[in-house]
Parts: sequence; C-alpha cells; structure tokens
Amino acid sequence: MPKKRHNSTKNNRQTLIYLAWSLAIIAVVMGIVITEYYFRYSDTDENITKKEIVAEPNKTPTILDRLDEAEKKSEEEKQQVQSVNTRLKEVLKKEALLEADLKEELSITEIPLKKEIAREEILFKKEIPTTEIPPKKEIPTTEIPPKKEIPTIEIPPKKEIPTTEILPKKEIVAQEIPIKKAIPIKKEILSKLPEYQMSAAHEYDDPILELPPTRAIKHSVNKPKLAIIIDDVSMKSEVNAIKKLHLILTMSFMPPRKEKPASAYLASAENFYMVHLPLEALNFTKEEPKTLHVGDSEKTIAERIKDIKMLFPKVKYINNHTGSKFTSNELAMNRLIFALKENDIQFVDSRTTAQTKVPKVMKNFGLSYISRDVFLDHEMDKAYILKQIKEAIRVAKLHGTAIAIGHPHINTLQALSESKELLKQVDLVYVNRLY
Repeated sequence: MPKKRHNSTKNNRQTLIYLAWSLAIIAVVMGIVITEYYFRYSDTDENITKKEIVAEPNKTPTILDRLDEAEKKSEEEKQQVQSVNTRLKEVLKKEALLEADLKEELSITEIPLKKEIAREEILFKKEIPTTEIPPKKEIPTTEIPPKKEIPTIEIPPKKEIPTTEILPKKEIVAQEIPIKKAIPIKKEILSKLPEYQMSAAHEYDDPILELPPTRAIKHSVNKPKLAIIIDDVSMKSEVNAIKKLHLILTMSFMPPRKEKPASAYLASAENFYMVHLPLEALNFTKEEPKTLHVGDSEKTIAERIKDIKMLFPKVKYINNHTGSKFTSNELAMNRLIFALKENDIQFVDSRTTAQTKVPKVMKNFGLSYISRDVFLDHEMDKAYILKQIKEAIRVAKLHGTAIAIGHPHINTLQALSESKELLKQVDLVYVNRLY
C-alpha cells in the first residue's frame, strides 16, 4: 500500500511538472506572438502613414493638372472666340469698304445723271409754250394752291397739259391747265435734240417701214395679249415718265455709255426689263459705243454678251438697236444667237430691214422666232402714233398676240396716256408673258 501511494504521488508530480512546463511554454509562445503582433502592427501603421504621406503629394499634382487643362481649354476657347470676332470684324470692314466704294461709284455716276436730267427737264419745258403772268395780275378760273410744289405733270387722257409759269419773287409755280387741242412740238426745239431723239426712223434703213411676217388668224375666247416695248431707255427721267403712265410697258435699256452711265443701275430696280443691243446698220453713222459688227469674231461677240449679262444680271430678252446690216447677215446672226443661247437670253427681232435672216437662224437653232408687229413712232406726229396704237390692238385681236415698239418721246408717252381706254380691249403684258 505505501508503495502504491508513493508511485501515484510521483505520477501526480510529474503530471504537474508537465502541465507547468506546458503552461510556461504556452505563455512564452503567447508572449512571443503578442510581442510580434504588437511590433508588426506598429510597423504596419507606420508604413500606412508613410504611404498616405507619400500618396498625398501624388494626388495634389493630379488636381493641378486638371486645373491646368481646364485653364488651357478656356484659353483655347477664348482664342477661338477672338479669332471668330477678328474674322467678323474683317468681314464687316470689307463690307464697309465695298459699301463705301459703291457709294463713291454711285456718286460718280450720279453727277452726270443729274446734269442729264436737268438738261432734259429744260428741253421738256422748252417744248411746251409757257405764259408769263405778271405777279399783280389775276389768273381767271385758276386757283393757285399756296406753298405747293408740283414736281411732275400728270397727263390726263385725251388732254394735254401745258404749264403756266408765275414768277413772283423769282419762284416758279407750275399750274395744270387742261386744254383740248394738242400742242405741236416746235421744229426749233426738235433741231436741238440728238438725231436719234428726233425720230424713230433712225432704226430703219429701208424707205418703207418693214412689215411683220405673215401670221395665221387665231380665233380665241381669251383676251388678246399686247406687249409694248419702249426702246432706248437710259435715264431716270425716262423711267419715271414711263412709270407715271401706270401701264404695263416693257422697258428696253441701252447699255451704259459715257454720256448716260446709269442705265444698268436703273434697270436693277426693275423686276423685268430688256436690253436694247446696238448692232451694225447699213447707213446709220452715229452708232453706239461697242456696237457689234458683222466682221466681229465669235469670241468678240461672246465676250460682249458676257459683259451685258454682268451689267444686267436679270436680263432674259434682248432686241436689236438699228442692226439692219447685222441682222441681214446669216453668219453674224449665227454667232450672236449662239452666244445668247449660252447665256439663256432670247432674241426679239425689231425687224429693221426686210432682209432679216433672224427667222432662218432661229429655226436652225430650234428656237421660236419673236418679232415686232407694229412700230408706234416711226413718225413723231402724235396723230400717227395714236393710229399705230389702234393698229397694234387690231393685230393682237387678229392673231391673239402682238408686239409694238416705241420710244420714250413726249408724243409717244402722251399718245399712250390718251389711249388707256382703247388699251383696255387687250391684256397688256410683258414680253415674257406672250409665249
């Protein structure tokens, strides 16, 4: 028994020793682990702090870069806006310079134009006899409106209006006095006018006025159409006089020249117009500048038509001024019609000669032949012009359409004004509405 107790006690001691050593070892291990964990944590914390410190300066440049980029973009946009503004300023400067040049050019052309208008107004006043009344005398059956100016004289139908000049205190007052009898234009006044204004006969070289080609009689329920072309238009006074009639008249403008440079400018204000192109005549010596001749080459004619198109951009119809020699030459007309066709312009034959080759040439080109039917003022007498207006109406009724040609002369415009009632029998139209 004592021996067994001694063995058990010994075993218990050994167990306790083992347990103590185990606990000590565990304690040592735990201490080592805790110590290692502590030191590692502190190192890790320092590393994290260092990384954050290092990372912070890295982040700052990125924001600055973005700010720099934003500033650069804003500067680029500003530069673009400035460049656009600069371009706009340059464009505006160019437009201002162009406008100044145009004004200067118009002022240059306006001076001779004003002189020409003044000259024509003087001639117009000379053509109508005037009666001077002393300032103290009374004018029977005439009321003079105080402080009123009458810039133009309106011509009532079937009446002619002279002017009565009253000269109190060196002031001229125009007074409308309708009378029944026509006032003939004095020969002395006509002799002072240029030859082409004295009579429209300068357009023709034949002794007998050339008749239009034979046309078929047309029966229609529609109202007949009549186009009246007014040739030789080149001054503002003529345009104003034509418009005062309040009739649909086709103005055919002469190309500008030194004496009358404003014709193209005046035409630009019209919706529809023609150009009266000077062509070579057989006998007429006072031809216009840059008149086309039968000997001109195809290039010369093409360049002239190109110049006309530049001066008159809206032109679609051209008729000949004189041209008896040119229109009777088939080769020359072939060159002209080819150039006109290239510029989309139609030719109206004024028929200044019986030998005209225009119908044949137009047929060869596959184009319609358009020509004058009646010439209104081949003679300057107003009674003759009134008779020719009736003839134009008769032709329009017979064939459905007709073309009459006149000039901006005083008697022609008066005759047209007096024929307003007669002209209601037809439909007055521009040339482009006939075909």
